[in-house]
Amino acid sequence: MARSARKKSESNIYHVMLRGINRQQIFMDEEDYRHFMKVMEQCRELSLFRLYAYCLMGNHIHILLQTDGEPLEQVMKRIGTRFVVWYNQKYYRTGHLFQDRYRSEPVQDHGYFLTVLRYILNNPVKAGICENAEKYPWSSAADYFHKEGITDTSFAESIAGREALLEYLREASDDKCMDDEPSRPNDKEAQEIIRNIVGLSDWTACVKKIFDQPGKYVGSLRKAGLSIRQISRLTGLSISIVRK
Repeated sequence: MARSARKKSESNIYHVMLRGINRQQIFMDEEDYRHFMKVMEQCRELSLFRLYAYCLMGNHIHILLQTDGEPLEQVMKRIGTRFVVWYNQKYYRTGHLFQDRYRSEPVQDHGYFLTVLRYILNNPVKAGICENAEKYPWSSAADYFHKEGITDTSFAESIAGREALLEYLREASDDKCMDDEPSRPNDKEAQEIIRNIVGLSDWTACVKKIFDQPGKYVGSLRKAGLSIRQISRLTGLSISIVRK
């Protein structure tokens, strides 16, 4: 089946999401997070896009940007290629890191722009990683609250005013943007994620390694989107051990 054409934004503003292939973990340590931010900053200078927000989660990435000159496809190709080349060299791996097609949606008006902005910055809060967005180190929340970082905050502030904007961003919400995919991988997808994280293709060997060293792997499996019961069912670990 042919892929559907991407919707173009008359404002040239887009909400973009990248996922790890098979929903696997993208960022393994702080250096990975920092390098992706460095790549975005480099590509912003080359592609001349305006970066309004970003949030780097374990196995996916949200970006809010406005293109200027280069089309969105070229911008995302530039970012993805630069990061994956570096990443593969670091981890002695080959092949894809991201799902082959990023997701995007046009952001056409100021109201939806603010909704997407709040949604992106509050991703870690909804995931239970932190209590408020400004404490998460791998997003542009600190750029808005503390006026530091690589994000252009002036556009959002011009819409709502700085103080009103910060109050809005702190509000609890059930905003949903591009959230129509299943929240959990099925068992077949989960097995592939487990193989990737453990680094073994043989399923029996993977299970044995996890069973012998649950503390080393369970946290990464949870971050990759596997549920407690799913990990227990596939690996044979007790639910109490997986919960630790």
